[in-house]
Amino acid sequence: MGTPALLSELRTLVGEPHVLTGPGLQAYECDWRKRWHGRALAVVRPADTAQVARVVQACLTHRVGLVPQGGHTGLVGGGTPDNSGTQLVLSLQRLNRIREIDVDNLTMTVEAGCILQAVQVAAAERGLLFPLSLAAEGSCTIGGNLATNAGGTQVLRYGNARDLCLGLEVVTAEGELLHGLGGLRKDNTGYDLRDLYIGSEGTLGIITAATLKLVPQPAATMTALATCTNPEAAVGLLRLARTRLGATLTGFELMNALARELVARHLPQIPQPLWTDASCPPWSVLLEQSDDEGPEQAHHRLEGLLEQALEQGLIQDAVVAKNMSESRQLWHLREAIPLAQAEEGLNIKHDISVPVSRIPAFIATTNAILAQAHPGCRLVNFGHLGDGNLHYNVQAPAGTPPGDFLARCEQTINTLVYDSVQAHAGSISAEHGIGLLKREELAQRKSPVALDLMKRLKRALDPQGILNPGRVV
Repeated sequence: MGTPALLSELRTLVGEPHVLTGPGLQAYECDWRKRWHGRALAVVRPADTAQVARVVQACLTHRVGLVPQGGHTGLVGGGTPDNSGTQLVLSLQRLNRIREIDVDNLTMTVEAGCILQAVQVAAAERGLLFPLSLAAEGSCTIGGNLATNAGGTQVLRYGNARDLCLGLEVVTAEGELLHGLGGLRKDNTGYDLRDLYIGSEGTLGIITAATLKLVPQPAATMTALATCTNPEAAVGLLRLARTRLGATLTGFELMNALARELVARHLPQIPQPLWTDASCPPWSVLLEQSDDEGPEQAHHRLEGLLEQALEQGLIQDAVVAKNMSESRQLWHLREAIPLAQAEEGLNIKHDISVPVSRIPAFIATTNAILAQAHPGCRLVNFGHLGDGNLHYNVQAPAGTPPGDFLARCEQTINTLVYDSVQAHAGSISAEHGIGLLKREELAQRKSPVALDLMKRLKRALDPQGILNPGRVV
């Protein structure tokens, strides 16, 4: 059995137009960051779960590795084929149907290729909210969100993708179908297979559909931007916000000066409140409150919080969005940071988490270590302070070609950063996953017992090693 036989079988299974070969596959073979470049045997685009199962069965017969791909917005190389030209890219973008919205059960069943933003809109049209929110929500897909256990900006209140999923439909490595789409919140009937597949990055099975949790739309959402002098003050503001706002605190984002400077430089059309040419605030906090009591009560609560924070010296200044348009502008400022970094040039990304209480010490010690080891390197700190997840990124010194800097310094910088993460009881991957980028780091830093269990799971569920081979473990 050879490649021509497999490709012929795939064309019969999904239709010739949906088996792509030859030139023109670059969009599937290169990741969003232009960091990972591969060469695919072909790209196959099944239309439904049954076709996915038959594609997996064909690949198992021919011993061909499958690389599942959704919106292709990942940052760790998990959805990019290797350079061998022997791996098949399985694009799930045609599985894009919303199967059901159950208003009384507060659930929505959707296929893996549904764009996150489309799911949000469909929920909103029924007066409900699907609260997973990411900068890439206009292109990332639900299958990818679940496969990587995506986080985003509202984890503080609603949790990660795992917390927003009640059930899965999965194609196993043998091409069998696991039916698990029940919208039950209580089901203690053995092992929780759902949680096994969420976050596994397509290495144990292929998620084809999911039943998601919905919540009622809040009566009012208020957004504010505040400035502070250091991360200690930001953590103090978070503590106060939790006390004053309680469960209505939805988001709490941190940005350092360089993060905002890069947005101002490369995306000058984005408004920059609390900013003057002579004074860039050293740290900024974006916080959001979602309230069930109405706009007046929400505004009163948020204003009261900010006034108390000013009195306590936790913040220097603050502005509250007057309407949804201003709120979106504030969020656009935060969400534009990765794009601004990309415009500045290749950078060394770290998606890390540490206990919130340790974030100020982590930033101070790691900044000092990197300044000494790599003078002039520029540190772009931003992320989800409310849940302890920072995007601690390193940009090349001004005037240094970014590619040269990465080639010379990435490995040593990663070691320094991850050593500091471990010293502060943190994790080397908070929400982006492991993929190819962090596979070797995981092997060095995960406990031997945990690694052994992960490898045994992989062998048990994918004995032929055809699902996303070489990723994670």
